[in-house]
Amino acid sequence: MMKKIIVVCLLNVALVSSTFAQTDSINIVSTAVPFLRISPDARAGGMGDAAIATAPEANAVFWNLSKVGFAKKRTGIAFNYTPWLRDLGLTDVYLASMGFYHKLNETSAISSSMRFFSLGNIQLTDFSGNVLNTVRPTEFAIDGGYTRILSDKLSLAVALRYINSRLVTGDVGTGVVYRAGNSIAGDVSLFYNGVNGDGEGFTAGLSISNLGTKMGYTNDARNKDFLPANLGIGFGYTKAINDQNKITFALDLNKLLVPAAPVATGNFSVDSANLAEYRSQSVISSYGKSFSDPKSFTASIGAEYGYDEKFFLRAGYFYEDRSRGNRSSFSAGAGFNLNFMTINVSYLVPSGSGVTRNPLSNTLRLGIVFNLGDDY
Repeated sequence: MMKKIIVVCLLNVALVSSTFAQTDSINIVSTAVPFLRISPDARAGGMGDAAIATAPEANAVFWNLSKVGFAKKRTGIAFNYTPWLRDLGLTDVYLASMGFYHKLNETSAISSSMRFFSLGNIQLTDFSGNVLNTVRPTEFAIDGGYTRILSDKLSLAVALRYINSRLVTGDVGTGVVYRAGNSIAGDVSLFYNGVNGDGEGFTAGLSISNLGTKMGYTNDARNKDFLPANLGIGFGYTKAINDQNKITFALDLNKLLVPAAPVATGNFSVDSANLAEYRSQSVISSYGKSFSDPKSFTASIGAEYGYDEKFFLRAGYFYEDRSRGNRSSFSAGAGFNLNFMTINVSYLVPSGSGVTRNPLSNTLRLGIVFNLGDDY
């Protein structure tokens, strides 16, 4: 029953047009397809979700596509699996992802990625608790990209993404006919690679992701939600202790490019007008208005120790403001490099207790990366 209540609440946030900020201190910025903000890979998961400027490999397609221009292997393929919200007793909610890149030559590469999010089987009820029917909501995103090396230290990438969100379809008994949401989005990213031949140096990255059209779940053009557009910058530094031992430090800052919904006043006519104005604003104007909300950012700090490019230990911390969700948490992880294959695992350390317990506690991510072809 707990599972049903929790996930139906999530659906209500996405589908009910009257949902907006309450008068208390919590004002979570709601968007369509929030699964695009879930860390999809185990390597980054072990470093507090810091990945914009870390060493390039196949999982770079999820964070900063321009990094693959400096990847060591000609081809990379990554598979990741994340059971989601297991600490709440959910057993069939998960995120699965696949990333791929291939270098065409020394200066260019193509790539693709896919993310699939399953919310499991859900028993729908109306606001009175009457049983409606059972659904199995799913969401996915698939994209293709191109990376170009501009100089010996700088690369640029662009990607185009198709997003599908099938939460509820048809008339579920509420009098509203729902349909799958569809949208197109794009990414632009930059990467500076200052690492020298000894594997030591400074890196930096810029990633602007999910820039695209609003998504709607009904035929009402006025009832659409923003995509989770994001501006991210990242910094990294790798210190080569000796030929076998290296340590990397990483810092990511991410700003959600979506304005917060208007705060409820308790006056129905005023609130209705404010919400209508909020929903009618254009996507372009929403990017600018999002900067009036300084709290809708997250910070990730991570470290990775590597021994002989064979074994890796990772740790990190993810910060989010309490009024924007409070998903702050510590994480740890490890990696094992077996010739052409790397296995990654990460674990989100439990925090809080009772009603303050982090619902993402005990999140375990599993990933495998295949490094194929000649060295570049």
